[in-house]
Amino acid sequence: MTDTSHYQAVLRTRLAELTDRLIKVETALDQPSDPDVEERATEREGDEVLEGLGTAAQFEIRIVEAALARIDAGTFGICAACGAPISEDRLKLVPHAARCRACA
Repeated sequence: MTDTSHYQAVLRTRLAELTDRLIKVETALDQPSDPDVEERATEREGDEVLEGLGTAAQFEIRIVEAALARIDAGTFGICAACGAPISEDRLKLVPHAARCRACA
């Protein structure tokens, strides 16, 4: 039996980190542009990187929220594909894992 309280705490901590990161990215993207043309080009490159980080954070937030929903539903630690238990080793490395190693 998987200790869901431990994983719930880990996942909630990760969710808070991701939410904080997303807020920082959005705040940085909301900053006014530099009037200097050369600086604006550099800012655009930086904005593209920030947008990528924001997209990655949004994606991981959805995955973490899905894992928390599986805890609430009582299906956490059970492979969504084959129904076999997900190993503790895998959950330690990937706490939001929805599939066992074989199905992943």
